[in-house]
Amino acid sequence: MNLGAFQPGQAAALPTSTIELAVSCESLANTDVLSKSDPVCVLHIKGKAGEWLEYGRTELISDSLNPQWQKKFIMDYKFEERQLLKFAVYDMDSESHSLTDHDFLGSVEASLGEIVAVQSKGFTRKLGGRGGKGGTIRILSEELSGNKEVARFTFSAKGLDKKDFFGKSDPYLEIGRSTECNQYAIVHRTEVIKSNLNPNWKQFQLEVRALCNGDYHRDLKFTVFDWNTSGTPDYIGCFHTTLERLKSGSGDDNKYEVINEEKQKKKGAKYKNSGTVTLNSITIEAVPSFLDYIQGGTQVNFTVAVDFTGSNGNPQSPTELALPGPKWASQPICDCHPIRGRDCAGL
Repeated sequence: MNLGAFQPGQAAALPTSTIELAVSCESLANTDVLSKSDPVCVLHIKGKAGEWLEYGRTELISDSLNPQWQKKFIMDYKFEERQLLKFAVYDMDSESHSLTDHDFLGSVEASLGEIVAVQSKGFTRKLGGRGGKGGTIRILSEELSGNKEVARFTFSAKGLDKKDFFGKSDPYLEIGRSTECNQYAIVHRTEVIKSNLNPNWKQFQLEVRALCNGDYHRDLKFTVFDWNTSGTPDYIGCFHTTLERLKSGSGDDNKYEVINEEKQKKKGAKYKNSGTVTLNSITIEAVPSFLDYIQGGTQVNFTVAVDFTGSNGNPQSPTELALPGPKWASQPICDCHPIRGRDCAGL
């Protein structure tokens, strides 16, 4: 029997994988009278004592009963443990952080193992807690690669379709990456540019592992929407590309026709496009971790000094420097240290 590098008496490394969870919902309950719900998904994990502990929250999506949240939940999947999760959806009615101040739209409980097991199909369940009228939740899981690159983009568009009756469109760009279940997980939304058919969106950056999980040939779907105050955007059109193609930079190869499939069917050969989107710039660079710096030879020096000067004065006085002792932490010094009146650079 070959024990390899196993050393008796030493604990083996725990078998874990870093998992990303993308969440979306359909047909949520509407608890608002004059508008639609403003949903947020809250993830809880079950503690050792059986209590539910909040792990994180998605961003709020205004006026939507079919939200696709951009923010993902990233956690370690531990093969030897049963990790119980609860996904709860709330209609956020105020800025209060307390969930009891908001309308509960439904929840579902499952183990992380159950979600990972159906990775190729996606995990779909009915939300409970509202008599079967809470809608459905869909969770897409994927193991993240160790890619440490960051990509920065700037995009612009020209000649987009006019969608507003009394004005121009209010366009924004949405990027989704393909998944094993033939759906797209949203990875980024640009800002909305009001009343403009030729928008120039601000530069944004994405981790390459979030964009395509390190696979430069992975299909990316870019969709252009017209933002509406009702919360339901108008579809202008879309196009597909890959990071492999995008990395070649600006030029004719990264100028894309925005296609609206329904409009194309109706107009046939007369239809050209619903505008064009152009990649203006792209940079991709590796971002080293702190451990990479240490492994590369970076040295870290740490120096501590204590002032024992007896002339510091009475430590009880806030205008005097403090003497070392049990009252050190309770004496103020300056705006960014507990002891007021002393330059932090001198500590």
